[in-house]
Parts: sequence; structure tokens; C-alpha cells
Amino acid sequence: MKIVIIGLSITSSWGNGHPTTYRSLLKQLAARGHKITFFEKDMSYYAQNRDMPQPAFCDLFLYNSNEELKTNYKHIVSSADVVIVGSYVQQGVEIGSWVNHVAQGVTAFYDIDTPVTLAKLKKQDYEYLHPELIPQYDLYLSFSGGPILTQLEEKFKSPMARALYCSVDTDLYYPENREPNYQMGYLGTYSPDRQPAVEKLLNKTASIYKEGKFVVAGPQYPNDIKWSTNVERIQHLPPIEHRKFYNSQKYALNITRADMVKAGYSPSVRLFEAAACAVPVISDKWDGIQTFFDPDSEILLADSTQEVLDYFNSISEQDRKQIGKNARQHILNQHSSTVRAYELEKYLHQVMQLSEKS
Repeated sequence: MKIVIIGLSITSSWGNGHPTTYRSLLKQLAARGHKITFFEKDMSYYAQNRDMPQPAFCDLFLYNSNEELKTNYKHIVSSADVVIVGSYVQQGVEIGSWVNHVAQGVTAFYDIDTPVTLAKLKKQDYEYLHPELIPQYDLYLSFSGGPILTQLEEKFKSPMARALYCSVDTDLYYPENREPNYQMGYLGTYSPDRQPAVEKLLNKTASIYKEGKFVVAGPQYPNDIKWSTNVERIQHLPPIEHRKFYNSQKYALNITRADMVKAGYSPSVRLFEAAACAVPVISDKWDGIQTFFDPDSEILLADSTQEVLDYFNSISEQDRKQIGKNARQHILNQHSSTVRAYELEKYLHQVMQLSEKS
């Protein structure tokens, strides 16, 4: 199929997790014989931090305005078998309306931020999606599963809402034979709603567990945060460094955005990446997490500093490694980008079959 994607970014991972998802998924779609075209608005902050300026698995077009996109590339959009518009695309409502007007193939909205999107819609914040636009898309691809899919179909009248969770490229994320330098690490852009959990589960833990080193990687953290003396800070870590980062720690910490916790069934790509490296993950708790990993045998759940400390002190080295191995096997079976590409194909064929019947 000829697949067009208009997304936030595929060229720069600075301050956002969208490129990681797009890269792993599109690489596998291309490997399965599909021709991919990706459109990205040329923003200065991404231009200054492009860690993949020329993806090998898709044609890339940077555009400066919606008018340029509509005028110069209408023929590509209109002739595609599938056109997907992603969340947080600049002026996404205008682009989505245009896509649904000119595209002759299947149209889909890929929401990499579903709980955040629905919270914005509730506040009548239509930054990139409007309720009237949802029924126009043939397919709503959601980063969140569970009850939220029913809500999208029944309340917002999506013709078809399906979970397309994040995934991980297992060619890039795998265990390395290296001695861990850190007791625990966390990778994520600063977010006010996540910071209390980072403080409780990592920073406070570090202040007590003085014999271990800890690390926090990601941009935009305020300078006034008082980190424990045994917490190292890395301002920005490009994806090419992620595998080494995970393999350098005994445990990886996963913290979830507040809207994602409230919605449940919303795993982060960082969670899958760490697990693919066979690093045991200590995660905050949210509804549905047990549908992705089995607690205790594949993932460790914690709400408090003490629970994290208890894991450090009670789990043997052999058991620690086994938890990581179990999690990696689960990733290979259900959450690799190969599996996710197959799922997307399945959903698209379902839409096409319905169109043929009607």
C-alpha cells in the first residue's frame, strides 16, 4: 500500500516521544513492502536537534505552512491508499479536515496521546482535533486501550476505534553484556504531573540508598530541583544512546503522565524499550498494566519510596535478571514493532472490507 503520514516529527526526538514510535513502526511497514511518505512541519526547535534527518524507510517532506502542504502535495495525499494524521500536528484540525476532503483512500487519526487528547476535548481545547472531525476519520488508532475505545466509538462516533499501542524496534533494543553503573535510571522529558512521582520513587529513594548511583535523563527540568548528590543528570539523550543507557542500570523507572494514569491501559514507549533490553522495570501503578506485563514476574509496581527500597533489598541478583528476561520475552511476543505493523495492516484491511460491503 501507499501510506501517507502527517505527523508531529520523525526527524527529532527532542522533547517528544513521537519519533521513536513512528520510526519503529514505519521501518517494519517498509520491510513488509509498503511505500511510506512522511510529512513533518519544519519547526526551528526540531531543526536544531535532528537525530534522524533522512529516514531510510520512508520519503520525507518538510513543509513550512498548511498552504504549502495543500498546494504542493495534494496529489500525494489524494492518491494514497491510506492517509494517517497524528496527534499534536500543528493546526491539525485544519489538516484533518483537508485530508478527509481530498483523500480517496482510508483516513485515520493516530493518537499517540489519547488521554491527553480527550482531556483537551473536554476543556474545548481543539489544538489538533475537534469532536466533529472524529467521525470523518475511517479509523481512530489509539495509544490507549480498554474502556477508552468504547468511549471513542459511542460518545465521539468514531466508525472504528482500535488500540495501536507504542512498540519497540528489537533490532535496536536488546540486552548487552555490560556491568550496570546505576542502581536505577529514569528517561523522560520533564513534566509537572510526573515530577512528584520522580521525586518520590527516584530522588527520595536515592537520598536513602546512598550506596547506589542513580540517573535522570531528559530535557526541560527546572534548575531549582534539588537532586540527591548521587543522582546524575543528562540533559538530552538521543535514541541512539537509549540502549546503552538502559543496559547501564540495574532497574529502570517508568513514570506515567497523570492523564494516562487516569485513563489506564496506556503504556509508554520507554516502558517497552527498557523491557526489550531485559532491564527490570519498576513502574507506577495504573489500571490495565497487568494486561501488558505480569506483576512480580515481568514487572515491579511501586507507589512509595519504601516499596522501591524493598525491591532493592529483597530481590536476589538471579531473580532480578530473570524478571528482565521474562519482560523481554513478552515484548518479543506482543509488543515489537513487527507485531504492531501487522496489527495496523489488520485494522486497515477491516476498514477496507467494510467499505467494499457498503
